Amino acid sequence: MTVATWQRLKTDRYGMGGLIIVIFFALVALSVWSGMLGQSWSVTSGNRWESISAAHWFGTNLLGQDILQRTLFGAATSFEVGLIVTAFSIVLGTVLGALAGWYSHSWPDEAILWLKGVLDSIPIYLFAAAIAFALQGNRWAMHLAMIITFWTTTARIVRGEVMRIKQREFVEAARAIGLPGIVVVFRHVLPNTIHILLVQATIVFVAAIKTEVILSFLGLGIKDGVSWGLMLAESSQEVLAGHFGNFTAASVSLFILLMGFNLLADALQAALDTRRPII
Repeated sequence: MTVATWQRLKTDRYGMGGLIIVIFFALVALSVWSGMLGQSWSVTSGNRWESISAAHWFGTNLLGQDILQRTLFGAATSFEVGLIVTAFSIVLGTVLGALAGWYSHSWPDEAILWLKGVLDSIPIYLFAAAIAFALQGNRWAMHLAMIITFWTTTARIVRGEVMRIKQREFVEAARAIGLPGIVVVFRHVLPNTIHILLVQATIVFVAAIKTEVILSFLGLGIKDGVSWGLMLAESSQEVLAGHFGNFTAASVSLFILLMGFNLLADALQAALDTRRPII
């Protein structure tokens, strides 16, 4: 991120608010991974459905487990899924999109577009659920399912951008001095797509978190641990009994985090627009 981009981002109050929210949840996730928070999420530390108190700030669930501890651990789960899925799907989509764009209207482009068309023709949640169900014995099944389904949008965006950039003079100059096409793509073309990939990464991160919640709610997601999706699944029975601790903690946390990422994505898109003047 350049200085000019940061200056534009700082002028966006909503974007900075979103950044603060994302940083807060990231710090919570880091604290959980380091063992400072959320480690007693599975411990029965109270009675069933205790109300909010000094000992249990968010109350307890049906088994007497502390809802706050489970909420904190769920934040770490969301960030783990988001980071893994975003990293792999962005890399896969970037590589395939770059190849399709550079060799546009040839057989590599046609093959990648065909594969993308096949995957896009299947409803994303249904396809992800099918893969997760087929590999449910594998703890990475859900991650793999999302990576397979999420790369296509990135590939489409990168393909179009590469097709545009490869007509530029500096690319023609690189080709004129005899650099191989692959070298030109990865050394000269793809660095000029970073601004698009940053925004796309935030969008994929949000999609990964939402999909994890849905799959976990359906029993096809997180197995070893706890997530906000599992908490919402538990709350489906608790709400009928008049207890809303799990539901409120998971749904409010999910809403705040997704709102923060959406605000940040919008602000990044505006800040990376070089046509916008710095105020």
